[in-house]
Amino acid sequence: MPDPYQAGLTILSHRELSTAQVRDRLARRGFDPTSIETAIQQLQRNGALDDSRTARSVAHRSANVSLYGRNRVMRELRNRGISQDISTSIIEEVYSEINEHDLSERALARRLKGPIESLAEMRRLYQYLIRQGFDGCLAQSILRTHMTQPEVDDDNI
Repeated sequence: MPDPYQAGLTILSHRELSTAQVRDRLARRGFDPTSIETAIQQLQRNGALDDSRTARSVAHRSANVSLYGRNRVMRELRNRGISQDISTSIIEEVYSEINEHDLSERALARRLKGPIESLAEMRRLYQYLIRQGFDGCLAQSILRTHMTQPEVDDDNI
């Protein structure tokens, strides 16, 4: 049977993964839990496996390419098995370098066809921004600037 450490290196040669993801992939390949943990420790010691580096890479790509807000990136990191502490720290680091208002405007521009003319359209775009991971207050304030009738009550969104 192949060595779990070598299998881990092969897995990581394709893309950056979290410890939980590598552990899961090694288990699916049939390695026993003890040898998996030994391989994980060795991969971490030699720097091939680093959850902080993985989180930073995912957060940068999610913010700068996918145009996701903090909440969506947090969900993505947690789904990859990255700890709450690491996820929170990396998100704070990455988003301290980003103007979230501009980021949400760029995300909205992907869906916005012109001025928002109806409450239904505003609700649809609001839900889009929320799914993209932006804060509700930020989404409302940005959408309000694109309304043809900005006096719409926020409670109706």
